[in-house]
Amino acid sequence: MAEIKKAAVVGSGVMGSAIAAHIANSGTPVILFDVVPKDLKGGTRNQLAEKAIERLLKTDPAPLTHKRNAKLITPANLEDDLNLLHEVDWTIEAIIEKIEVKQALYKKIEVFRKKDSIISSNTSTLPLHVLTSGMSEKFKRDFLITHFFNPPRYMRLLELIAGPETRDAAKKAAHEFCDVRLGKGVVECKDTPGFIANRIGCFWLTVGLIEAINQGVSIEEADAVMGKPVGIPKTGVFGLMDLIGIDLLPLIAKSFSDTLPETDEFRKIYREPELVKKMIADGYTGRKGKGGFYRINKDGGKKIKEVVNLKTGEYNPEKKPKLESVEAAKKGLRALVGNSDKGGKYALSVLSQILSYTASLVPEISDSIYDVDEAMRLGYNWKYGPFELIDRLGDNEKSGAAWLAEYLEKQGRPIPELLKKAGNKPFYSKKDGRNFYLSAVSSKQDYQEIKFDPEAWSLADIKGKSKPVAKNPSAALWDVGDGILCLEFTSKMNSIDPLILEMVAKSVELVKQNHRGLIIGNDADNFSVGANLGFILFASNIAAWKMIEGVIKQGQDTYMGLKYSPFPVVSAVSGMALGGGCEILLHSDAVQAHIETYSGLVEVGVGVVPGWGGCKEMLLRSLEQRRASDKITAKIGGMFSFISLGKTLNTMPTISETFEKISMAKISKSGEEARDMLILNAKSRVSMNRARLLADAKNLCLELTKDYHTPAPPKLALPGKTGRFALNMAVDHYVKIGKATPHDEVVSKALARVLTGGDTDITKDMTEQDVLNVEREVFMELVKHPATLARIEYMLENGKPLRN
Repeated sequence: MAEIKKAAVVGSGVMGSAIAAHIANSGTPVILFDVVPKDLKGGTRNQLAEKAIERLLKTDPAPLTHKRNAKLITPANLEDDLNLLHEVDWTIEAIIEKIEVKQALYKKIEVFRKKDSIISSNTSTLPLHVLTSGMSEKFKRDFLITHFFNPPRYMRLLELIAGPETRDAAKKAAHEFCDVRLGKGVVECKDTPGFIANRIGCFWLTVGLIEAINQGVSIEEADAVMGKPVGIPKTGVFGLMDLIGIDLLPLIAKSFSDTLPETDEFRKIYREPELVKKMIADGYTGRKGKGGFYRINKDGGKKIKEVVNLKTGEYNPEKKPKLESVEAAKKGLRALVGNSDKGGKYALSVLSQILSYTASLVPEISDSIYDVDEAMRLGYNWKYGPFELIDRLGDNEKSGAAWLAEYLEKQGRPIPELLKKAGNKPFYSKKDGRNFYLSAVSSKQDYQEIKFDPEAWSLADIKGKSKPVAKNPSAALWDVGDGILCLEFTSKMNSIDPLILEMVAKSVELVKQNHRGLIIGNDADNFSVGANLGFILFASNIAAWKMIEGVIKQGQDTYMGLKYSPFPVVSAVSGMALGGGCEILLHSDAVQAHIETYSGLVEVGVGVVPGWGGCKEMLLRSLEQRRASDKITAKIGGMFSFISLGKTLNTMPTISETFEKISMAKISKSGEEARDMLILNAKSRVSMNRARLLADAKNLCLELTKDYHTPAPPKLALPGKTGRFALNMAVDHYVKIGKATPHDEVVSKALARVLTGGDTDITKDMTEQDVLNVEREVFMELVKHPATLARIEYMLENGKPLRN
């Protein structure tokens, strides 16, 4: 199978340039093509692509995982540079959704492209058989649809559609590259309108909108019900339409109307409400416009979130709805749809339509209900796919499929054949630790096994067939095979509390006894948001200072135990790894980081300094990097030798950099930036695909077991009071110009004391424990400060730092 080493994207619009950016994120060179403008206006013939690359560097959220990746994107034009396609393995078309324009482009590409290179379209509306109509057999055998979801860096779903003439090798090469190199959850779809995710998702949004209008349900009520209670992001229906653009739905609906059969349920229910027409005409198209169903009113100098009244079209301040059904949903999905209030009736109406519609589409859109669920989980961030939701409607007596079929029958609505086939059995089942799903293509009630992938597994896969090696209310330890244990945090947001620290220490002892290495990771969205602030605030309020100091000492000892264990420790991190979570990464032998890793030492935001060795480790890493770059060569007797500057090294620039990093609470915006910040060391690696993270971490841990040696304890020579005076001068300057608050000054000067070694001086060697002692002493001084307690309380209540 040919490897994809270089790519091209034709079309430098928002989507095309973002696809090019994400290909560059994988380390793959990519050529970005566009037309030559009719009026050059002094620019180059490549100016459309050049300007697109410039926009990539300014766009927020960033399409690039690191700005340097922009250098991998080469601007080009379709008149002068098509010969560059001779060196390209995969060309992606991302231009206007007009068949005649696309086919004209394909004919140009066909002349210049490399033999057996893959060509694909990013279309979301045009079927593959239409795109390839009239094209050569040679073109058809190399052609695919690769439908990226927007924004390509952050949305994990990629729908892959092959034609009957498409080579298996071309499909496999594209699948593997998109999975491993681009980090996509690749779902292979049939060549049907809207494929899987948009076919279902657009029906859901349409039903959600129309039913809210018909039933007199407010936008706030609709989103409160069709959000967290169902396992859907808090945007719900209306917030999501604002996000993707209200004007997009009518365009998709027209496309579906042109391609779907007249009997399709979408064509039966779709209509464009007059309110929506007016909003689009007035420029209220969502977040990209003046506002949408929601908007921020800044009149009077205040930001007030307002919501459209679906009856009058007027904006009113947002109101938090009070619905019994939302509370009832805590008992399960059946309790939500069974509630008699307006929220329950709305949920029942919307869910019964979307779930029955989805069931009616299989096997038309896919032979696998698992792939359908995966597409909705990855493409629309649903926690549960449609068939999983149907199962959640069941109880001990009746399956969800049977319950839904019975409800549809009472309503006089058609019952999809797949619901009849499921009968009183679930769509998903477990047996002997293996997972199965109901076959949609077999005439019998057969179940297909969800295969375990040794290179892409989750802890849920492990849990299904084993028991924990050890467990407490905040953490669990699992055997993941080959002598490797995996430590999982299970507390809320994976915040670190004394029970987690106990399990970390216990894990070290258990690995010592009969295992080869330890990985620390989980299936959650975030690795860890840091220390449990609720515990600290509670202990502070009762003046349990010895208890807090005990936990700080416990954390320091535990993390040092990790660092100096006689086996490798690899942290598998994705999402947020803040504060105490970041400190775990810093004490690991290596980190296997998902590309979407947001990590940093953020303790100053709550009025303290890192207390579990974060200051020490960040300082050590910075000094080590500085020493490596500041070695000098001395020519002695014709020989060259490298001399470390040791104590004569001017440590202040390094200390200043570390001070700035911690005092500004800097957070990486990707795994690549985490490496720049030294949170990832030289042994650490980055995974593009979240599904492969734990497997990659285990493989790295196994590699490190070969000839593993416990690291040698370092010694530090820190400047003490002299260095602290220099840092304090910088703090005074920021206070003077108004960039630091009164408590910022207190915390920053306390941090300066830690990083300069307290009362030491440059002539004395300090051990790691000496620095930890200063960390703990300073932490305890700050945690007793009223302004720090105010910051902690504010963070717990509002989720953002207090600037006091």
